[in-house]
Amino acid sequence: MGFVVLAVVILLLSSLVSMVKSIDRSVVGVRDTLRAIPQNTANCALIPITADRVDAVLAEGLQHHLFLTRVLTGSGTPTGGKG
Repeated sequence: MGFVVLAVVILLLSSLVSMVKSIDRSVVGVRDTLRAIPQNTANCALIPITADRVDAVLAEGLQHHLFLTRVLTGSGTPTGGKG
């Protein structure tokens, strides 16, 4: 009877040690992720600036498109004046 109890205790302790090791590895992963957050978000302030500049480039491109469309279709003069 004592041998069976000892075997069960060893089995339970081995299981507990295995779970603790697994938890420890997971905690290390979470810690590393949390430490990486400042580097991952360091350039977030540049997102609105970049968006504004992309909008400006798009607006300029649309102006060129309108100009070229008018010139190629003959629906306007290249200078925009009367001619």
